[in-house]
Amino acid sequence: MSDHARIVAVLGPTNTGKTHYAIERMLAHRTGVIGLPLRLLAREVYDRIVGLRGPSVVALVTGEERIVPDRAQYWVCTVEAMPVGTGADFLAVDEIQLCADPERGHVFTDRLLNARGLHETLFLGADTMRSAIAALIPRAQFMRRERFSDLTYTGSKKISRMPPRSAIVGFSVENVYAIAELIRRQKGGCAVVMGALSPRTRNAQVELYQNGDVDYLVATDAIGMGLNLDIKHVAFSALSKFDGHRMRPLHANELAQIAGRAGRHTQPGTFGVAGEARPLDEEVAEAIVENRFAPVRKLEWRNSRLDFVSPERLIAALESRPAGEWLTRAREADDLHALKTLSALPDLRDRLGDARDVKLLWDVCRIPDFRGISPIEHTGLLERIFGFLYRGGRVPDDWLARQVQRIDQTDGDIDTLSKRLAYIRTWTYVAQRTGWVADEAHWRGLTRAVEDRLSDALHGALTQRFVDRRTSVLLRRLKQKESLVAEVNDKGEVTVEGQFVGRLEGFRFRQDASASPDEARTLRQVALAALGPEFHLRADRFYNSPDTEFDFTEQGGLMWGSHAVGKLLAGADPLKPMVDPFVDDEAGAEVTEKVRRRLQHFIDRRVATLFEPLLNLQRDESLTGLTRGFAFRLVEAMGILPRDGVAHEVKELDQESRSALRKHGIRFGQFTIFMPLLLKPAPTRLRMVLWSLHRGLDEFPESPPPGLVTIPSIEAVPVEHYALAGYRPAGARAIRIDMLERLADLLRAEDTRGGFEAKPDMLSITGTTLEQFADLMQGLGYKAERGERPKLKPAPVPSPEDAAAAAPDAPVTEAPAPEPDAEPAPAEAAPEPAAAEIEVFYTFAWAPQRKGGGQKPRGGERPQGKGKPGGRSDGKPRGGKPKGKPGGPRPDRPQNFEARPPRKEKPIDPDNPFAAALMGLRDKT
Repeated sequence: MSDHARIVAVLGPTNTGKTHYAIERMLAHRTGVIGLPLRLLAREVYDRIVGLRGPSVVALVTGEERIVPDRAQYWVCTVEAMPVGTGADFLAVDEIQLCADPERGHVFTDRLLNARGLHETLFLGADTMRSAIAALIPRAQFMRRERFSDLTYTGSKKISRMPPRSAIVGFSVENVYAIAELIRRQKGGCAVVMGALSPRTRNAQVELYQNGDVDYLVATDAIGMGLNLDIKHVAFSALSKFDGHRMRPLHANELAQIAGRAGRHTQPGTFGVAGEARPLDEEVAEAIVENRFAPVRKLEWRNSRLDFVSPERLIAALESRPAGEWLTRAREADDLHALKTLSALPDLRDRLGDARDVKLLWDVCRIPDFRGISPIEHTGLLERIFGFLYRGGRVPDDWLARQVQRIDQTDGDIDTLSKRLAYIRTWTYVAQRTGWVADEAHWRGLTRAVEDRLSDALHGALTQRFVDRRTSVLLRRLKQKESLVAEVNDKGEVTVEGQFVGRLEGFRFRQDASASPDEARTLRQVALAALGPEFHLRADRFYNSPDTEFDFTEQGGLMWGSHAVGKLLAGADPLKPMVDPFVDDEAGAEVTEKVRRRLQHFIDRRVATLFEPLLNLQRDESLTGLTRGFAFRLVEAMGILPRDGVAHEVKELDQESRSALRKHGIRFGQFTIFMPLLLKPAPTRLRMVLWSLHRGLDEFPESPPPGLVTIPSIEAVPVEHYALAGYRPAGARAIRIDMLERLADLLRAEDTRGGFEAKPDMLSITGTTLEQFADLMQGLGYKAERGERPKLKPAPVPSPEDAAAAAPDAPVTEAPAPEPDAEPAPAEAAPEPAAAEIEVFYTFAWAPQRKGGGQKPRGGERPQGKGKPGGRSDGKPRGGKPKGKPGGPRPDRPQNFEARPPRKEKPIDPDNPFAAALMGLRDKT
């Protein structure tokens, strides 16, 4: 180095452009070397210079990475990996204040004392180094750089209140992960930056933050070492850290180094504390803002002039004490500890024959303990590697391949991937040493490829765990004031900008339930803002849909296909229900009104169609007096009136009144006054819903499964509900009222006082077994007596002899005579008498004394005679000429169910209470 070579110390706080100035000065020379404190920062500077001068003239040398083109002019290195004696025109060392660092300070001090450029040397760092540099390098010039922007202390804030573009700093992996998880839940996600990350992973995480995918960064103090990020606020989650030996509080200048990352270039920045960190003392906060710190008084030093004659002399050189008041001997580092341990092993000590062997052992001991498992395991690995390299050897390819292969796996969680990355760094370091492996290019490329794969996997795992990509993308779109495009597929899944946010069910948005409460608010805000046009398009399609796409549920809900779009409300008239549409407020009043009108049209038309006979009765102005009053009662009961409740009114109706009512399809039955058309399943279902609405019930009774003549009678179900459903309880079952009237027609032809047996027609009409029919009849007020009798057998077929006797003129064929010596034929055994088959039957008789009994069969609205029950006063059958045998089928409606084709059994709804009881009864029978 020339005596006229320039040595300059460029000092000042962060955000003063010191590193940028050094790059400019280096590129002004033909050759140059710059040493940086972190592998991450070295990669960042390397990429910047490559962008300016191209990759062919820029080299990158770190402990685990070596890119050296043939025409390299500019070398970007970590401070430990800086080449010595290259004769570069320019040399710079960044963050020179690390000379005071207990772990690595001796390396920076050595560069301060011994590294020089031929023409220019720069030392970049904090102003606290001014006195030390002036004392140790009297020729050094000083350049003061002022901060470009203001820095302000804002005190303590909750992490949930952190402003966007904030960095929260932790000092352990566990602390960083815990904060990152909290940020993800509350803010949608964050990027994670730690010194242990590979450059590839770190760059990918920084890109997440820099491009706005996330607004928060959670990092260790690695961000304090020159990483240029767009940070507006820095928050400390703790004020102490573990320095490798003990927990110690952070010094004010260390806090300033990190806090200074807030505010880039001319943009002001703020800093504070968060989480469990106590607020900074006023003096400390003021010192950070004004950049006033106590100067560095001692620099860590370790002898760099080593003696390799023997391990003892090497150790003595490393432990020698410095001269002068500014230097202090560094504490024992990992490499020195490994040297002492290995040189004490007898087998290994015997192999150290000359200085070359001792130097090789020292080079092996300098392999960093990337894995951090334990000193014993690390020294064991170093011993194995030294054994391979001893006397010109190489690390065997097959052994190294096995080590790398075990690591080359991209599955697993964050911790697993981080450990594999730490392990591969060991073999990347080994591959970078000249002469340690047979094919250096192969192993350097292979270990780098494995590191890249693990880095990508770790980035993916970090992103998956700590970034809600959906929320971050949508927030960025909102922040950029871009119009968001929402899409709804045929399954109702809503995506905004390709991100799934929930489902659109009718006109209500159901957002993804996996989101946290804070994410949920953002998702709803974004989705509804984007769904505005979709609501209007869907409302138009809804309004023009045919009635066949709509339906109502038995609890009063209104459905559009499979989506609930509203519910029925009670109106002033039971037959005029109102509707309440299910529409999000964000859809707007216009959409809500359109949905309401369409639903009202649907239910009005459905009532008009299914209750047409009842509405016609209600509108008939020709009905007057008692007839109109009775019609009103029937309309009020929705077409079904138990006769015993209106017996007096029925008795007062004359034949003309009854005839006027029959014209509307009203049938005056023995048990019920009803309109048969309203007993069909669809009107029954709607009748129960409308009645329940009018009564204000919280839970509506459900209609029985359609097509059943009888259903189980459940005590908990009120009799009124059975009547609405079109059934009448009788014993353990309830019978449909129209079939009950047909049964009554059959019973009128029987001797109900003298007793009669159940006929097949009766069983066919009721669809019951004999035992069930007996219970049903008892429920209607009859006494049932069970009996048994021999079952009649069909006439036997005559034998041939009997047939011949019956026909004497027929020719008789004699049986052939037996052979003379033949054995006589055995006599046929007499058949055993068959057991007589028993037939069960029931006889029924009217039992008026029966509690809760039914009504005695009579002629309904027709006048009664005095003769045979159901007959006329003159004893002749009613209705003129008899039509078949008494009690036989009437020609105006089919009676014999056995003659009909078999009924197709319909599936039973297990949620229907009637059906549930029916299935239980079926299982018993």
